[in-house]
Amino acid sequence: MQCFIHKSLKKEFLYLYTVSKEDFSTIPEELLTNLGKLELVMELDLTEDRKLAREDASKVMNSLKTKGYFVQLPPTNKTS
Repeated sequence: MQCFIHKSLKKEFLYLYTVSKEDFSTIPEELLTNLGKLELVMELDLTEDRKLAREDASKVMNSLKTKGYFVQLPPTNKTS
């Protein structure tokens, strides 16, 4: 599955995976506002067995198929 990864220039480590390079019509307006300006960082051929740095590929693919996008949130700082 072809996908495009855009980073938010508003918040570090916040990424938007989409099925379209430039068409954001399937993404809720409120989400786009919260993400701010986006920059394309990567085009990727996604498969279920593909290793991603911080996400499960099958989870991302399912979201892309059902919603047309996936949001990768910044890591949370867990302290003990």
